[in-house]
Amino acid sequence: MRFSANLGFLWTERALPEAIVAAAQAGFDAVECHWPYDVAPTTVKAALRETGLPMLGLNTRRGNPGDNGLSALPDRVKEARAAIDEALAYAQETETQAVHVMAGFAEGSKARDIFLEALRYACDRAGPCKILIEPLNRFDAPGYFLQTTGQAAAIINDVGAPNLKLMFDCYHVQRTEGDVVARLEKLLPMIGHVQVASAPDRGPPDHGDLEYAQVWKALKRLGWDRPIGAEYTPIGQTSASLDWLAALRAAALD
Repeated sequence: MRFSANLGFLWTERALPEAIVAAAQAGFDAVECHWPYDVAPTTVKAALRETGLPMLGLNTRRGNPGDNGLSALPDRVKEARAAIDEALAYAQETETQAVHVMAGFAEGSKARDIFLEALRYACDRAGPCKILIEPLNRFDAPGYFLQTTGQAAAIINDVGAPNLKLMFDCYHVQRTEGDVVARLEKLLPMIGHVQVASAPDRGPPDHGDLEYAQVWKALKRLGWDRPIGAEYTPIGQTSASLDWLAALRAAALD
């Protein structure tokens, strides 16, 4: 198995280029980030080239303080499209493979229609880049428009774009729905990226309510060969939280 360091959670005390180098030194196979826009894309691209790591994904901007995305908000369409344009341009310059279009806090049929329009807009302009949508659990993000994998699957089917995929975050799915392995199996054809963290505490994927030994087995059985995103909150320094990765690497050598 291969893993990607989510630099929105790991090595956050470092500037993004330095965090990319740290991820490479720790043995990660890729990186991903949240909102890199304060760093020049040329600087990020240089760090990626130095390390040889691909950037798997980044997010559209959240919006104003208190927002958590814009693309399902009926009164923020212009801002949402500007955020999509910005994310796609940054992804193109850094050769980032996917953009996560964040829906925001909204509900109802009007919000759904607006979100579908935003996703069609993004998919039409994405070029080689994938567009991702991610359900967030109702405990961490109450009021977020996209909350379940079933809701996401219906939206993906309704948009009907081949480059629109599901970001399957095992932590969020476990908190909201459970049955993570069964949902991985069912939704595999539309999954574009997998992320992991323990539940319910969002720590490293080596403890908690979700048995990751079963998740690893399922992903291997299903033929998942892309890097899996480590999006968890380390206690203390990131380097001290990587025993789970070392154990998996050692097991692979046995």
